[in-house]
Amino acid sequence: MNSQKRTILLAAVSLVAVWLIAWGGFTIAKNSRMTAEKMRAYVDKTDLSKLSAADRAKALRELADKLNSLSPEDRRHARSGGLWSKFFEQMTEEEKGAFLEATMPTGFKQMIDAFEKLPEDKRKKAIDDSIKRMREARDKDTPAGPRGTNGPALSPELEKRMATIGLKTFYKESSAQMKAEVAPLLEEIQKNMESGRLFRGDKR
Repeated sequence: MNSQKRTILLAAVSLVAVWLIAWGGFTIAKNSRMTAEKMRAYVDKTDLSKLSAADRAKALRELADKLNSLSPEDRRHARSGGLWSKFFEQMTEEEKGAFLEATMPTGFKQMIDAFEKLPEDKRKKAIDDSIKRMREARDKDTPAGPRGTNGPALSPELEKRMATIGLKTFYKESSAQMKAEVAPLLEEIQKNMESGRLFRGDKR
């Protein structure tokens, strides 16, 4: 084999090797990425009531880590679709509080502080727009809602209270169960505020 053919062959082998490495890395990353389906499988196979105190605490930490590892889309489905409601129903009030604290999205507290500074009409607009966008996303996924979601159920009285007293006071005074129920809405408000939609008056 002359040097030219050898060079071409080595180049071809190197190209194939690089492609295989890249493909392998992509496959590993894809398989290791947390998804709502993987989280559902974990929830379905774990029964908190049958675990020791140490194993129970470990299971709750793992669930929080899995929820925090989800993409924004899967996180929305998990939150609003009740994916971890089986666990939540078995938690003590202390565990619920710790779990909610551990799964707050980045910037959540800053969003609440920013919401507090808005006038009441802007607060109401933020809530109304976020509920509208959640319903639109639900209807776009399936008529019944994404993976069993029925959409945000917020009474006019509760919506008015959130707009009037602000999220900080509302969140502080709410039970762990109420915090869990409104978490999808609060995350949608955060997304809309961070995107600037609220202040631009965008419809989409």
